[in-house]
Amino acid sequence: MSSDRPDHQRPELPDFWDHRFRHGVTPWEAGEAPAALRAFAAGYAADEPKGTGRRPRVLVPGCGSAYDALFLDRLGWNTTALDFSSAAIETARTTLGGDWRGTLLCADFFALDPGTTFDVIYERAFLCALPRNWWPNYAAQVAALLRPGGLLAGFFFFSDETRGPPFGIRPEQLEELLAPYFTRREDRPVGDSLPVFAGHERWQIWQRL
Repeated sequence: MSSDRPDHQRPELPDFWDHRFRHGVTPWEAGEAPAALRAFAAGYAADEPKGTGRRPRVLVPGCGSAYDALFLDRLGWNTTALDFSSAAIETARTTLGGDWRGTLLCADFFALDPGTTFDVIYERAFLCALPRNWWPNYAAQVAALLRPGGLLAGFFFFSDETRGPPFGIRPEQLEELLAPYFTRREDRPVGDSLPVFAGHERWQIWQRL
């Protein structure tokens, strides 16, 4: 990506996302948790051994306004929401309010210490926000942050459009990216996509090897 662009036009920099949040240009924000996440969380809870009292540890990278993180926190999940945009974090604080029990970080996903592992990493509009040359680092970092058997679950944006964000990926590219670390467990269409993603999203679950 050309370095002669102003910072607010470079999606690899926080300024790009700060500019959008501060001007209310956030077409990837739904304002509520989507149906697929609700179904996944219900199924995950049903599969947990009864009586353990264990709270699933979930990471939401690129959390934005943090509506999905709020939903998971209210279910009792041990939730970490992260964004490198300070404007996004300001918005997230408003969304989360005073009852939030989780962790909210203004930080770089790629700088997170892999010594802290999660049961689930929730993907929504994060991979497709990253410039394509960052994708191999994304796959390696997700794998490093998940425990063996942990799940990468969420929405993946499939498109041949070369411009972005959102940066589309082809199914075979995603397979090549994740297969060294994961096995795909679920793949289905999404019926309630936002207009910016409509017709191009699939809900997938990948299990860490």
